Amino acid sequence: MPPMNAEPDHNAAAMATAGARARAAATILARTGGAARDAALRAMAAALGDAAPAILAANARDMAAFTGSAAFGDRLLLTAARVAAMAQGVVDIAALPDPLARELARWSRPNGLEITRIPQPLGVLGMIYESRPNVGADAAAIAVKSGNALILRGGSESLHSARAIHAAICAGLRAAGLPEDCVQIAPSTDRGFVAAMLAASGVLDLLIPRGGKSLVARVQREARVPVLAHAEGLNHSYIHAQADFMMARQILGNAKMRRPGVCGATETLLLDAAIAPALLPLLVADLTALGCDFRADARARAIMPGLPAAGRHDFDTEWLDAVLNIKIVDGVDAALAHIAAHGSEHTDAIITEDAAVAEYFLSQLSSAVGMWNASTQFCDGGEFGFGAEIGIATGRIQARGPVGPEQLTSFRYVVRGTGQIRP
Repeated sequence: MPPMNAEPDHNAAAMATAGARARAAATILARTGGAARDAALRAMAAALGDAAPAILAANARDMAAFTGSAAFGDRLLLTAARVAAMAQGVVDIAALPDPLARELARWSRPNGLEITRIPQPLGVLGMIYESRPNVGADAAAIAVKSGNALILRGGSESLHSARAIHAAICAGLRAAGLPEDCVQIAPSTDRGFVAAMLAASGVLDLLIPRGGKSLVARVQREARVPVLAHAEGLNHSYIHAQADFMMARQILGNAKMRRPGVCGATETLLLDAAIAPALLPLLVADLTALGCDFRADARARAIMPGLPAAGRHDFDTEWLDAVLNIKIVDGVDAALAHIAAHGSEHTDAIITEDAAVAEYFLSQLSSAVGMWNASTQFCDGGEFGFGAEIGIATGRIQARGPVGPEQLTSFRYVVRGTGQIRP
């Protein structure tokens, strides 16, 4: 029993209220047909487009107060093109097949019972995210598409942007005749609300953290709710001895420097020793011209002594910045061993013209996504055809890789009989 003078926990009360409203909305949403949910998504997309000036003005306020790195600033920044892409992503999600209209399996028993496995929404989702305000729109669209209600809690650095985006989402839901409570946002950036979300057993059915390593670790450590973790992207690009040099240079430049602050960016180059003396100087020159810095092992520095030395923890660091680790390896098994020791099971790639080696590499990975002759930055829900993603899952249950609408459903069984009784 709490002390008589204990102050009420306003965050717990706010979470309970939001959860009850979300549960009621989820019940309505789960009973709403796919065509109506898609119409709501299109209305949300239109509202995002109409609200673009307000969203950009709100983002300008967030950017004016931001004091972090350039890479994290790029994650926070919204432009007219990015807002348009955000809205288009919602339209793309609306065009996907209804994840609730599938029949997953059907079979008959010898006694004549017919059993069907069908999908159903998870219920009420909670999402804690940092930096990237477009995540709120992506998550809202995927939740509505899959029949789930959603409670969002963004970071303080994106407060104004997140609220402007949420207002547009609510306008779209209203226009479509669905409850605004289908998508809610935390009432403040009080950290106590995060604690309330972590403790919301029986209120939230799934909690999704999307942010830095410390956030994800805290959620996994303290949550009393099932967690679908968006883990850090300690991603590797391995350039095999049989790689095409020009292809390797183009892919690595994109994998590292297209947007170094996203979780799909390559953080470590693994370069085959057989081609390192010829290829390493070209790769370094390409990336230096793009503004990249390096952390290199002793073998790479023996080829290029001017490279900065890798520190003790560099190969375990997700830079999310214009910094690339470099390690020289002796063949595919050495590359796989390094990935197993230092990777996060997010996304790892091989660049080679040897199909047998590529298939061996892909078969030995335990990563959520393995790639052959492609940039690791293709690990993205939109690029996978999901319209967007609610995160990249690296755990071993519920979902792996980019998480779209289909991955946010569970299933149930329907049994049809003709009067059978169990002996």
